[in-house]
Amino acid sequence: MGDHDVSPNPKGSFRKFLEQLSGAGKAIGVLTSGGDAQGMNAAVRAVVRMGIYVGAKVYFIYEGYQGMVDGGSNIVEADWESVSSILQVGGTIIGSARCKDFRSREGRLKAAHNLLQLGITNLCVIGGDGSLTGANIFRKEWSGLLEELAREGKINTEEVQKHGYLNVVGMVGSIDNDFCGTDMTIGTDSALHRIIEVVDAIMTTAQSHQRTFVLEVMGRHCGYLALVSALACGADWVFLPESPPEEGWQENMCIKLSENRARKKRLNIIIVAEGAIDTQNKAITSEQIKELVVTQLGYDTRVTILGHVQRGGTPSAFDRILASRMGVEAVVALLQATPETPACVVSLSGNQAVRLPLMECVQMTQEVQKAMDERRFKDAVQLRGRSFENNLNTYKRLAIKLPDSQIPKSNCNVGIVNVGAPAAGMNAAVRAAVRVGIADGHKVFAVYDGFEGFAKGQVKEIGWADVGGWTGQGGSILGTKRTLPGKYLEDIATQMRTHGINALLIIGGFEAYLGLLELSAAREKHKEFCVPMVMVPATVSNNVPGSDFSIGADTALNTITDMCDRIKQSASGTKRRVFIIETMGGYCGYLANMGALAAGADAAYIFEEPFDIRDLQSNVEHLTEKMKTTIQRGLVLRNESCSENYTTDFIYQLYSEEGKGVFDCRKNVLGHMQQGGAPSPFDRNFGTKISARAMQWISTKLKEPAGRGKRFVSDDSVCVLGISKRNLLFQPVAELKEETDFVHRIPKEQWWLKLRPLMKILAKYKASFEVSDAGQLEPMQPRGPEEHATI
Repeated sequence: MGDHDVSPNPKGSFRKFLEQLSGAGKAIGVLTSGGDAQGMNAAVRAVVRMGIYVGAKVYFIYEGYQGMVDGGSNIVEADWESVSSILQVGGTIIGSARCKDFRSREGRLKAAHNLLQLGITNLCVIGGDGSLTGANIFRKEWSGLLEELAREGKINTEEVQKHGYLNVVGMVGSIDNDFCGTDMTIGTDSALHRIIEVVDAIMTTAQSHQRTFVLEVMGRHCGYLALVSALACGADWVFLPESPPEEGWQENMCIKLSENRARKKRLNIIIVAEGAIDTQNKAITSEQIKELVVTQLGYDTRVTILGHVQRGGTPSAFDRILASRMGVEAVVALLQATPETPACVVSLSGNQAVRLPLMECVQMTQEVQKAMDERRFKDAVQLRGRSFENNLNTYKRLAIKLPDSQIPKSNCNVGIVNVGAPAAGMNAAVRAAVRVGIADGHKVFAVYDGFEGFAKGQVKEIGWADVGGWTGQGGSILGTKRTLPGKYLEDIATQMRTHGINALLIIGGFEAYLGLLELSAAREKHKEFCVPMVMVPATVSNNVPGSDFSIGADTALNTITDMCDRIKQSASGTKRRVFIIETMGGYCGYLANMGALAAGADAAYIFEEPFDIRDLQSNVEHLTEKMKTTIQRGLVLRNESCSENYTTDFIYQLYSEEGKGVFDCRKNVLGHMQQGGAPSPFDRNFGTKISARAMQWISTKLKEPAGRGKRFVSDDSVCVLGISKRNLLFQPVAELKEETDFVHRIPKEQWWLKLRPLMKILAKYKASFEVSDAGQLEPMQPRGPEEHATI
């Protein structure tokens, strides 16, 4: 935290890191172009700070390419403070414009001249595929443009030699998530937040009046927003450009809507992407759909067009972290570039930052459009990537129930139970599991109130319609308890026998993991536990071994970020004030660390990185220095169990004493608000997909040659399903035991610790940053047969 390096690398690594990556004598220009997206500012902030940090000069290029062509006051050197307080602001503070001039060679010649006057030969472009293509053309023409400028006598030959090539790195900022090669573009998650807020609000009024709502969301050529929001709110029907409805959809849709009404559902939600088309490439508009519902069914129907609301508002925690990681990675990529390096995009795959060849991504993105124009819709869906295809398949399975007569019965009973503390998204997970279970021909039994309820016989069959409308509900509708099964083994075994339970799905946190271990250890004594058992991680703490993410952590992170934004606002009003905020998480520092990154905090104290009085002292000195600048406020996060003796009160009192006369101190304990609230789009989507996948695994296990009736005794029949790096993995609990610190209830290895230095660098501390996993360009697409974990 202070100057002595406490990152996982040994001392002196910071110096080595700067030698590897010196920006001395280099100039970087950063611009945002095309449509704006929430999170662009976080990316700009990261580029500026990382650039300055490694010794480069960084320039703002205002108003996109237009500013580059016009030059003059549009290109301005940025300093550390220029990007203060912009992390929580939507849009882009450096402006964006559509630029005709840059499309002509004369325009690009002017732009090149303007950049050369400041020695800028590194460009970081944040925008959509059009903006990135423009940057690539500029890069290819660079030496030709320089020669032309030299011929016109605008620059001398020495400059041509010195600035001989242009490096370009792109980041995709687009709310549509329409760029191939990246799992999530900057702004997509925030746009989903806006859509889901609206859908949640509309649902309450639609419920009152038994109305049908047609919601139009953005996405002229890409149905990602429509698809994921339909998945996240359990919409009745969705229209996408990539996957038009089959001929005769009008009738099918009306049947579906009236069936839902017959099941006592008081409202219908239909989501339409603005670019929706039918199989003949004719537009399907929201008004058309409304007309259809009114004339065919006579339902009271309303249209809501969300429009630019989706681009607005504050960026979500996910987008801030994504953009900050990409911004830092972009600077590293620019400094490592050589004249031979092709232009690249920094992107996210699973939760790994990767670099991809820019033009290949752009070509693939254009391929999708071509496939749609030529009515090759299957290809279009596949080109969008595995995540899109998975979303579509999951949506179809969960939205449309086949008549019972068409579902082959498996004669298996599957139990579902929630264990541990409540986490937002648990209900979405239960809904997905119940529906996939029923679609696979099983009877599904809900267990109420955790293992305790299980022992008492609170077990009831649950149907398709029983879980309608569950995705948007926070907490746990089934009820959840922290109690472990150990002391109830007899009773639970009896209940398993009574209800003939052939498999068990457990949704919960660390207690669920411990419970799974106890049940699997009891197999020798109780044959009832010799069935497939799988756990889906759901806890705000994100401390379950075997998964990088758990359901509920994203919602909690957004709550923390939101609170920190408000607190920072209050602090900047009073000036010279430092806030100490205590977050949840048990011994796991995930929420404190990621919250600090998303809220732009000065420090985060966590258990995984021991700290002592010298660190506290150096943090106080750091804040004292900061108060001399224009940024007169401080934010410090502390995980609730990071240290037995350095409590929140202790740190608050120490800061108050040491900061006397320079700053005053306040403290805030966020507490249980982190467990509540409506689940974020990420948690709804993640909970739905991971839980549906867990139920598919159960079905596969039960279909094995001697599936039903045989005893499952092998380790691979008791698993945790999680995301690890880029893949969805089922890991036997027996193997995960080795990777667990049971005393502190955390995994021994945690991926997010390598983001610690990132937070410190952006807060102006010295830290060595592990340069991306390979730092190499990755080939595009075809990845092996393993399951790609995209969210």
